[in-house]
Amino acid sequence: MRNPLLEADGLPDFAAIRPEHVEPAIDAILSDNRAAIAKLLEQPRPFTWSNLVEPLEALEDRLNRAWSPVSHLNSVANTPELRAAYNACLPKLSDYGTELGHNRALFDAYREVRAGENLDAAQTKILDDEIRDFHLAGVDLPDEKKARFKEIQQELSQLTTKFEENLIDAAAAWHLKVESEDRLAGVPSDALERARKLARENDAQGWWFALDHPGYQAIVVHADDRDLRHEMYMAWSTRASDQGPTAGTFDNTAIMRRILSLRAEEARLLGFESFAAVSLATKMADSPAAVLDFLHGLVTRVRPAALAEFEELRDFAERELDLADLAAWDVAWASEKLRKARYDISQEELRPYFPLPKALAGLFAIIERLYGLRVRETGVASSWHPSVRFFEICDAADNVRGSLYMDLYARPGKRSGAWMDEALNRFRRDDGLQKPVAHLCCNFGAPAGDKPALLTHDDVQTLFHEFGHCLHHLATCVDYPAAAGINGVEWDAVELPSQFHENFTWDREALDLISGHVDTGEALPDALHEKMLASRNFHAGLFLVRQLEFALFDMKLHAAGTMDFEAVLQAVRNEVSVVPVPAFNRFAHGFSHIFAGGYSAGYYSYLWAEVMSADAYAAFEEAGLFDRATGERFLHAILEKGGSANAGELFRQFRGRPPADDAFLRQHGIEPAARN
Repeated sequence: MRNPLLEADGLPDFAAIRPEHVEPAIDAILSDNRAAIAKLLEQPRPFTWSNLVEPLEALEDRLNRAWSPVSHLNSVANTPELRAAYNACLPKLSDYGTELGHNRALFDAYREVRAGENLDAAQTKILDDEIRDFHLAGVDLPDEKKARFKEIQQELSQLTTKFEENLIDAAAAWHLKVESEDRLAGVPSDALERARKLARENDAQGWWFALDHPGYQAIVVHADDRDLRHEMYMAWSTRASDQGPTAGTFDNTAIMRRILSLRAEEARLLGFESFAAVSLATKMADSPAAVLDFLHGLVTRVRPAALAEFEELRDFAERELDLADLAAWDVAWASEKLRKARYDISQEELRPYFPLPKALAGLFAIIERLYGLRVRETGVASSWHPSVRFFEICDAADNVRGSLYMDLYARPGKRSGAWMDEALNRFRRDDGLQKPVAHLCCNFGAPAGDKPALLTHDDVQTLFHEFGHCLHHLATCVDYPAAAGINGVEWDAVELPSQFHENFTWDREALDLISGHVDTGEALPDALHEKMLASRNFHAGLFLVRQLEFALFDMKLHAAGTMDFEAVLQAVRNEVSVVPVPAFNRFAHGFSHIFAGGYSAGYYSYLWAEVMSADAYAAFEEAGLFDRATGERFLHAILEKGGSANAGELFRQFRGRPPADDAFLRQHGIEPAARN
C-alpha cells in the first residue's frame, strides 16, 4: 500500500494522508534512522561535518517530512482517528529524541567535529547549540537518571497534547444559539450572516455562534445584550476547566499540575534551580531574575496608565451606558463604545476597507518594495481543505526562495488562534537544494454571501505578523536545516520579524496598498486614518498590563517550581491586574502557549522582542518607509541569516548598536523621558 508519508520528494500529499499511514511511517523511519546512526558512529575516524553532521541532518529531515504534515493536520483537520494515530506516535518520537540526547558516543562525535575542523560561522553555531542541547537533554546523567528523564519527556509529550485536545473538544462541545434577532442588537452584519450560515449547517433555526475567536468577538465586543455577553464570556473563560457549561468534562487542572511537576523534576535532574532556568539556557535573557526585572520595570511604567484608563472606562460606562458595575464581560463592549464615542471609529467600521484579497495584495506589494521579493499564487495539487491557498516567494532574479500554504478561516476541528509553522526546511544536499515551505494559519471569519472575507484592522495586523514569521523562514539563505529560517533562532528573538511587519499596517503609504472598500475600491479615507492613529494607543495601558500578567504568571510559575498555579496567578493579578476577574474565570486552563506550546518560561519573549522590533522599524521611519537600502539591510542581516548567528549580533549588524526601548515606549504612548 502506498504510504504518502514515506515519499521523500516534493510537497506532502495532504489529501492522500490517512490516519492508518501515520504509525507505520514513523515506525519505519525511526527504525531506519537508528540503524543509520549506529552505522555512522562505527565509521573510521575522524568525524567531520560531511561524514557525520550532514548525514544526521538528512535523517532528521526525512523524519520531519513525515511528521510535520501529521502534526499540521492534527492542528487544522483534527479527527478522532487522526488524533489517535498522532498520540500513538508521541511516545515513540519522545523516546527517539531522548535516545539521541543521551547518546554519549554521538555527543563525543559532535565535540570532535567542533574541535577538529575548520568550520564556517553557521556550522560553528550549530555545533555549539547541539553540544549545549546534549547537556540540556541529560547526556551527563547517570543511567538511572537518564531512564527517568526519558520517562518525563514521554509523559510531557502526551500531556501537552492532551491539554490542547481538551481545548479543542471543549470549544466543539458548546455553542451559543439565538433565535430572536432582537437579542443580537449591536452585532455586525457580517457576523450575523456567518452565524446564520452556521445555524443552517447545523440544521438549526436562528443564529449559531461557535466558541471560536470570531464567534467570541462578535458577542463580547458588540452584543448589547448583557446576558449574551456573560454567557459567551463564561464559556470562553472556562474552557477545559472545572467551571462553565462543560465543567469537568475536559478539565485540564490535573494535566497542568502534572506538567508543572514534571518540568520541575526535569530541572532538578539537570542541576538547574528551576525549569525557568532550563528554558532560558537557550534564550537571549540571562536569568529568570533578569526577565522579572525587565517585566517589573514595565509594570512600574505602564500600570498607572492602565489604572487611569480603567477608571475612565468605569465612569463612561456608568454615565453613558447605565452600567454601575462594570464586569469582565462588559469591558470589551464598553471599550468599543468609548472608542467609538471618542474617536468615532470602530473595528467594524474599518472592516469594509480590508477585504482579504486587497489586504493580501497590499502585503505582497509591501514585501516587494521593501526587499525586492515577489509573492505569487500558484495553486497546489493536494491540500486538507478547499479554502487552502499556496504561494511562492521569488527573489529579484525570479528564483523561488520558498513557498507557503495559507489556511485563513475558522472551522470546527481546527485549533484556535493564529500561527506559523514549518513544513520543509531549506537544505542543500549533493542532489540539490530543498527549498523551505511554511504554513500560515489564522482563524478569520470565512466569506459570507457573495462578498470576500472582511478583516478588522486587528486581523490585518495578525496577517502581517504571521507572514513575518513565514518570511523569516522562507527568505533564508542558510543551507543547513538546523540554522535555516526560524531554526536555531533564540526564542525571545523569534518574534522580531513578525512584530516588525505589523508596524506597516499603520502607515498611510502602506495603508494605500492594503486597503480598498469592498464595494467601491476606495482606499481608507484620510479622516478614518487620522482616527485610527489617534486611537492607536487607546487602552494601550490595559493591553500591556494584560500581557505583563501573562508573562509574569509564566515566569514566576516556572521559576518557583510550584504546582499551585492558582496561587501564583492570583498573586500576579494582585500585583498587576486592573480589570476585576470573576471567580469562575479559568484563564490558565486555556493558556496553551505555556502548557502546550513552546512558550513555557518564555511568554515574556513577545515584549522582549517587541523592543527590538520597534527599534528596527524606527530605522525605516528615519530613512523612509520603503527605503530599499534599509530594507535590504534588514533582509540580509535578519531574515536571510536565520539562526546562523546570535540574534543580538544580527540586530547590531542591522542597527549598528544594541536595541533601545525608546521606540517601543513611544509606540505605546509612553514617553522615554518619563522613566524613573
